[in-house]
Amino acid sequence: MPGTATPRTSVRAGAAALAAVTALALPLASCRDSRSGGGVGGTSDRVKIMVGGIDKVIYLPAKLTERLGYFEEQGLDVQLLTEPAGAQAENVLISGDVQGVVGFYDHAIHLQTKGKCVQSVVQMADVPGEAEMVSAKKAGSLTSPAAFKGKKLGVTSPGSSTDFLTRALAVRNGVKTSDYTTVKAGAGQTFISTMDNGGIDAGMTTDPTIAKLVGTGKAKVLVEMRTEEGTRKALGGLYPSSSLYMDCAYVESHAATVQKLANAFVRTLRWIKQHKPAEIAAKMPADYAGGDPKLYEKAVGDSISMFNGDGLMKPEAAENVLNVLAQFSPEVGEKKDEIDLSRTYTTRFASGAK
Repeated sequence: MPGTATPRTSVRAGAAALAAVTALALPLASCRDSRSGGGVGGTSDRVKIMVGGIDKVIYLPAKLTERLGYFEEQGLDVQLLTEPAGAQAENVLISGDVQGVVGFYDHAIHLQTKGKCVQSVVQMADVPGEAEMVSAKKAGSLTSPAAFKGKKLGVTSPGSSTDFLTRALAVRNGVKTSDYTTVKAGAGQTFISTMDNGGIDAGMTTDPTIAKLVGTGKAKVLVEMRTEEGTRKALGGLYPSSSLYMDCAYVESHAATVQKLANAFVRTLRWIKQHKPAEIAAKMPADYAGGDPKLYEKAVGDSISMFNGDGLMKPEAAENVLNVLAQFSPEVGEKKDEIDLSRTYTTRFASGAK
């Protein structure tokens, strides 16, 4: 009879429906597993890492590790994602959408004041790798951070490490953070365009943006923090920056996976120390050069000394970051004596890297 299913067709229909439900459920299960660091079947080696600007030289080890094949050699399935600013990358980690962030260490300290625990498991750099750039049009009058008052200063976004560093430079030079205007200027071409159109007088950025600004004569380096000497002069000590930081609970529950990540990253840091800027630049995606391979090679050469080669945090450097943050951040200043630095980083995995 039309419209009436026989027992056999009912069974077939039921099987088809079950298959459809199963097919729908598998991607959902995969999504749930990826949030907890596990893949389908319970593997713990599928990892999503957010990078605070994947084409920035300061975060070069993330993509370079992938390009060298070191994640794969460790049996890791790593997906590198990117956000233009560290503050956004931090939020994605806290929400549980990724398992790690390649970003500035200072977020680990700042987040502890909010009751969150994240820690650097591989500390890649002892200095920021940043520079405060001043527009060529303003370079005559804006000659030091002491002249920040009344100026428009660019950062990638409020709450980012470029924002932290800008505040630190101001306060250390007698300027209140309320005396200047903070402008969200982004990075790369967005930053350059904002400076071109007069949206900012000066701003904090990284290579290859620094190299492009200097190369075109659009801006000059006002404060150099790509070197140890420049960083000590600007901030009174080392200021560890680029790191792989992760949620403390994830680190404890997925120690084997974290060790594999450390093995891969530390091997890359050693590789960087053994190769010339041209060789390093050649390993990166061609589009990172923005159509000018020689300029990109120069950008890599100007910043590459920032990477430490061993992935280890220096305790006195972490202490300096806390001291610097406490100078301008009310949250950190009020809770400075309560902050447990030992919870913001670990050398366990980098020390054990094979």
